[in-house]
Amino acid sequence: MTSATAKRFYTRLSIAFMPVPAKEKSHAKYVVVTGSVISGLGKGTFTSSLGALLKMAHGLKVEPLKFDGYLNVDAGTLNPYRHGEVFVLDDGTECDLDLGSYERMLNANLSKANYLTAGKVFNAIITKERKGEYLGHDVQFIPHVTGEIKAFVRNLGKDADVVLVEVGGTVGDLESAYFIEAMRELAYDIGRENVCFINLVYILEPACAGEQKSKAAQLGVRGLLSMGIQPDLIVCRSEKPLELKIREKMSTFSNLPEERIISLPDESSIYSIPSRLKQMGVDDMVCGIIGVRTKPSKEYANWEAFLEKSSKAKKQLTIAMTGKYTELKDSYISILKAVEHTSPYVGVRSSIKWVDTTDIDSEAKAAAALDGVDGMIVPGGFGPRGAEGKIMCIRYAREKGLPFLGLCYGFQLACIEFARAMCGLKKASSTEINADTECPVIDLLPEQKATKEMGGTMRLGGHEVEIKHGTIAYRIYGSNARERFRHRYELNPEFIHALEKAGMVFSGKAPGRDIMQILELPSHPFFFATQFHPEFTSKPLSPNPAFKAFIEACAKVH
Repeated sequence: MTSATAKRFYTRLSIAFMPVPAKEKSHAKYVVVTGSVISGLGKGTFTSSLGALLKMAHGLKVEPLKFDGYLNVDAGTLNPYRHGEVFVLDDGTECDLDLGSYERMLNANLSKANYLTAGKVFNAIITKERKGEYLGHDVQFIPHVTGEIKAFVRNLGKDADVVLVEVGGTVGDLESAYFIEAMRELAYDIGRENVCFINLVYILEPACAGEQKSKAAQLGVRGLLSMGIQPDLIVCRSEKPLELKIREKMSTFSNLPEERIISLPDESSIYSIPSRLKQMGVDDMVCGIIGVRTKPSKEYANWEAFLEKSSKAKKQLTIAMTGKYTELKDSYISILKAVEHTSPYVGVRSSIKWVDTTDIDSEAKAAAALDGVDGMIVPGGFGPRGAEGKIMCIRYAREKGLPFLGLCYGFQLACIEFARAMCGLKKASSTEINADTECPVIDLLPEQKATKEMGGTMRLGGHEVEIKHGTIAYRIYGSNARERFRHRYELNPEFIHALEKAGMVFSGKAPGRDIMQILELPSHPFFFATQFHPEFTSKPLSPNPAFKAFIEACAKVH
């Protein structure tokens, strides 16, 4: 044996017989939620509902974390067709729509610490490698990638009782395998008794079989077991309640008692899911598994009061959603939820009529599409497709007295419509729609004109809004508000005077800057548009004032 070979042999031998380090102490407890069989199971809805219970019924401080396996650093450049809505946090983080579910259900504001992507992980590691922080070491998935993940997760637990970790995708996906390994290591590091693993599975019921089938779910659990993780709870998603024989099979196959196999069939409303979980004692099971100390909290009574309002609301409204992603409802999910959870506070229920503005090329078509609705929303968006159709819908709402709420792009298009119709500026447009327009009523923000990169470069996150006294906005918000933005274009300051002279009121602006952020028409039943996204701050227990005012106006003209 050469000296080099002997050195390697004895090094390996010494490592093999090294004492196992003591478990790291952890104040926070961790709940890790994975999914099997198919994506789109509702992991985010389940995780946020469980978090709501732990917070509101048990008095725990809960921090959620969503992991997405894609290599984008954030969700900012993702197409709605591929990933649904891009949700924006107060600190400007562009993230997955599940973060919106967490904020709404937990009645809380989150930050970039609550969102992790593979791109963010690898970007951090490569940055450290380039700075020489790993000098002398080859950078590997274990321990460097898993270590980076664990550090991120544990950092979130420094000031929390429970950290809820949702792993995007499904068990077996290559892009999340190392994250699941990191969670296995986390349980080893801090003690298995401090971590609860929950696996959501889907129970199929093919028409050809006429009964529920669990084989795919069993294989999903097997995949998790093969990765060294024994789930503590199996939550079975299905169209109908779980059959007894399926529960027995899942119990046997997953090494769990039957009471740990939870049936979670489809619900008519996501807001009833926390109550369903509470009835089944899922929150108590989780608290028992991780040994967390709970304290009485009266906050859950507020949730029950909201549910009671929802059940008592009978009057039905129809709201038109005029957009270009009407076949993909997740693109507007925060708006849908804001309408849904705000309506009970006005004593009504609201349904959505989808209007694809790419099909509207005349005022007659706009009128036909909006016939019989009680109000209209023009949501945010980008690009020219469907823009002229939205402008025609806005004209109809303005002329016919239909309550109108414009959001971001809807604000900009309302300015264009008003400039064309009321200011005689027939060629009014946006440089986003027509870069060579002779009448750029909407143009790039000054700080955007030199920007070349796309990701994270818009005006993003929470900003103060200075509100004008004596306006509708002042009645809604008071003297000021803080709302979230996601835009690159603004009302060109050169056209403010012309629009105001014709009767438009700009009732909200950026403090110290001529960036107009709210517009209204005082003579209209409700014509109100915001450059910001009020849907991002609206929550079931604290609906956004702009949405509440809009629904109230719709109810009055119904």
